Amino acid sequence: MKKADFILILCVAAVLAPFFIPATGFYDTFVHLTDEHPFLMSFAKFAILSTLGEMIGLRISKGTYYTKGFGILPRMIVWGILGMGICMSMMIFKAGIVNVIGVIAADSSASVPDSIANISQIFKGDLSWGKVGIAFCVSVAMNSIFAPVFMTLHKITDTHILSNGGTLGGFFRPIKMREIITHLNWDVQWNFVFKKTIPLFWFPAHTITFLLPSQFQVLFAALLGVALGVILAIANNKK
Repeated sequence: MKKADFILILCVAAVLAPFFIPATGFYDTFVHLTDEHPFLMSFAKFAILSTLGEMIGLRISKGTYYTKGFGILPRMIVWGILGMGICMSMMIFKAGIVNVIGVIAADSSASVPDSIANISQIFKGDLSWGKVGIAFCVSVAMNSIFAPVFMTLHKITDTHILSNGGTLGGFFRPIKMREIITHLNWDVQWNFVFKKTIPLFWFPAHTITFLLPSQFQVLFAALLGVALGVILAIANNKK
């Protein structure tokens, strides 16, 4: 373990410590800000945590947390914007899949609105097998529909950042979309990122996400960005 690893561990511990000390009020402030400003907080969570995940991925693949051209600030901007999109998608799929399941569950003894209300109540209630099943359905829908587009867009922006030397000025240049898409490693993108990580990791991971209290769901999703950094490091090393 290198000196940089110890410094990272100490920094993470210093940031997390106030949340476990009631006198600081950090926990209550965090919950309040998340409830009042969900999109801004999503930007901050993903900008910090998911960028950290990519730095950890770089540590795994290159042995260092930063290399020239990595572009920490551009990556934070991208992750922040993607984080707001993820926050929006979670809202959409949670509400939408509850409605879909309610329509499917409706029978002659219950109207569609009543079924939707019942499913919604189960989803908001205490932990049960019914709630786990609904959370799994939401996760499968979101990761099957939204995740492939999200992952491809992230790969495009990642390539754009690297091709412009990781500079903030280069980041705001027009993205050479056709060139980047043409030269993406679709074999790895499809056979590893899509076919393996989505069903084997993201389906169960986001099932857990949707079982958590609502104010912690985006935070947990952002923490999964650390895992994503590791996954991307593995994908980049695959030939």
